[in-house]
Amino acid sequence: MLSGKTIMITGASSGIGAAAARVLAAEGAAVVLMARRAERLRTIAAEITAAGGRAAVAAGDVTSAADVERAVATAVDTFGSLDAAFNNAGWGTLGTPLHLMDDTDFDRTMDVNVRGVWNCLRHQIRVMLAQPSGGSIVNTGSTAGSFATGAGAPYVAAKHAVTGLTKAAAAEYGAGNIRVNVLMVGSTRTELLEQAIREVPQLEEHSLARAIQKRLADPDEIAQAVAWLCSDRSSFVTGAVVPVDGGCSAV
Repeated sequence: MLSGKTIMITGASSGIGAAAARVLAAEGAAVVLMARRAERLRTIAAEITAAGGRAAVAAGDVTSAADVERAVATAVDTFGSLDAAFNNAGWGTLGTPLHLMDDTDFDRTMDVNVRGVWNCLRHQIRVMLAQPSGGSIVNTGSTAGSFATGAGAPYVAAKHAVTGLTKAAAAEYGAGNIRVNVLMVGSTRTELLEQAIREVPQLEEHSLARAIQKRLADPDEIAQAVAWLCSDRSSFVTGAVVPVDGGCSAV
């Protein structure tokens, strides 16, 4: 499905990002892996290469525009293009009441989730505009981007902002053959969520209360949706909020 494409993935060291790296590579894409944990990225890249895939590592922090620019350059310099991107890096806190939340929690949540996507869009789009083929960008959103989920207020605000950035970018760059979509992701069995459940066991039950499918998603299930949106099979989909949430947003 993705043969001949180069795809940049942020937050690629674990969870949904790592699953996407494996799925996209298995579908034929050359993947460029970005996250702060370089050793984890190298391990995943080696696994992909051993399986016959193509992968490059561009360790860095999405809150740094320079790091993002370097990752985009790695894609072009190593594989010759940047055909798609999965902007997945994120950060959140449990539902601490807004009036008790520290400024540092607010700043970090907004920086990673909003500024991180902003940095990625700017540098990815510049390269894609120069390519006749354009490109496809997928941002990781959340059910918290549509309604209050019980997550911290800054996370809910940040994911609403990601949806807004997605729609604005899709409208601005559609004429340049660039598609931009956002996944409305439901509760997924990631490293971050599993740690939160260990700290607050009742969180799992709360996470499943609204969903039609009463279970957590596997990261691979989210990655399959990413693969489709990055591929030409979704050629008439842009500016969309695509739910991959076990029916949480349907009720």
